[in-house]
Amino acid sequence: MPIVPKIRPVSDLRNKFRDISGEVHESNAPVYLTKNGRGDMVVMSLETYEQNLFESEIYLKLKEAEYQATSVKKRFTHDEVMSELRKVVSGKETRRNNPPSRDAAKVPLRKGLNV
Repeated sequence: MPIVPKIRPVSDLRNKFRDISGEVHESNAPVYLTKNGRGDMVVMSLETYEQNLFESEIYLKLKEAEYQATSVKKRFTHDEVMSELRKVVSGKETRRNNPPSRDAAKVPLRKGLNV
């Protein structure tokens, strides 16, 4: 069953704020607000916004990794990657000739997300 977006006039934000707040928190879906019959704003819970932001950041990192994979010929086995990861986690970090990009670890973990 397709998800039908919730659309309300922007005046409801002033007149029925509690209803809109309850909707976005219960459904974890945005409410689209219109002004003069045209889309004007989107209201969503902070948790939904952070989840969307997190997913966007992950998607960007995956695209970055895909690009890097096409431009680098060196490949690592699962065992090599896991061994290196264990060293980093245990504090015995070693640097290779090709260190990860500076932005590789900038995706923050959000409160309440199980990653």
